[in-house]
Amino acid sequence: MGRGAQRLAQQKRSAAPHTILEVNRMNKQTVRDVDWKGRRALVRVDFNVPMQDRRITDDTRMRAALPTLRYLLERGAAVILMSHLGRPKGQRVEKYSLEPVAEHLRALLPGVEVRFATDCVGDEAEQAARGLAPGQVLVLENLRFHPEEEKNDPAFAQALARLGDVYVNDAFGAAHRAHASTEGVARYLPAVAGLLMEREIDVMGRALEQPERPFAAIIGGAKVSDKIGVIENLLPKVDHLLIGGGMANTFLAVQGHDMGKSLVETEALDTARRLLQAAADSGAQLWLPVDLVVADRFAADAERRVCAAGEVPPDGMALDIGPETAAKYQAVIRQARTVIWNGPMGVFEMPAFAGGTLAIAEAMAQAQGVTIVGGGDSVAAVEQAGLADRMTHVSTGGGASLEFLEGKTLPGVAALRDKGES
Repeated sequence: MGRGAQRLAQQKRSAAPHTILEVNRMNKQTVRDVDWKGRRALVRVDFNVPMQDRRITDDTRMRAALPTLRYLLERGAAVILMSHLGRPKGQRVEKYSLEPVAEHLRALLPGVEVRFATDCVGDEAEQAARGLAPGQVLVLENLRFHPEEEKNDPAFAQALARLGDVYVNDAFGAAHRAHASTEGVARYLPAVAGLLMEREIDVMGRALEQPERPFAAIIGGAKVSDKIGVIENLLPKVDHLLIGGGMANTFLAVQGHDMGKSLVETEALDTARRLLQAAADSGAQLWLPVDLVVADRFAADAERRVCAAGEVPPDGMALDIGPETAAKYQAVIRQARTVIWNGPMGVFEMPAFAGGTLAIAEAMAQAQGVTIVGGGDSVAAVEQAGLADRMTHVSTGGGASLEFLEGKTLPGVAALRDKGES
């Protein structure tokens, strides 16, 4: 592609329609638009945290909600918190009780009275909510103990709505689900965004709409089929698209490389071929691995070696990007002014195949522009590397951030009041 064609392609990317932002951009009302004195804030949080023996092992999601909770408490609100935990499948399961979460929250909010209700709807919950004084917090029991939550049952949503005066959605991690507590309750109460929700949508929305350039996106993970929507939505916008993880094998197979025993989605070969052509047409530079870390079996102690992308042996399987690829990707990231990362570069949970993913994390920590990490595995990688605090934004939502990057409307955001609406 000549320089003139490249400039034209970049102009098209800059002017590309951003349909995601018609609903998901923060043109929504937030907690700042409400007078909270003497009002009950019914807040949907994402306290789906890992626990072991009723002790929370990672309270990142809880800490992320603290700015919203403090904002409400300092302005005279009584705060009622609702969340899910695990997958109890509509049954009361003791190991998924939120009581330990309420206990942990007391330590995170010293000086604040934090109460716990043994159900999220019904007489006890309603009495506890009515008896809550300004500056106090009530944690409701697990929403998913009721099958009506995930069914977005209107009667269940109304029962939740009776607990508060204003609904606040601060659970970005659940915003892609049209459940009673994320979408249904907004039909019965004034609905606004919390500060965490505002930041999630605003940071990622601004990066997609008005990125500083060069704009690079790194997409990894096992399967092309899981990221088709993300790639299609990003190609008209980015200058560089870096592909890693198992999904890179499918693209390499399309280019005629024998991938041995590597994971290759044969049913997605036509899709990968189409995406390669779409990248060429868009003017974005799509990067694929030039070398790979190959093992003889899928195991942490497997024998491994580095080989060129076109030289995977018949009995070998690619489990990580190679050092030359990592270096090339790092160079692109360091020069970028906006970087979005979703998905690992290899089987990073095995230390032998974590090198590529850690190289990406390190380059993002060194980047001078906006760096956004979305998706559970990518977030886990930067946290394991101790680099999370060096990113501009680390998303609290795995599935939600993925759907946001795909350009999908998030029901939990769409349900909130628009700016200026009364």
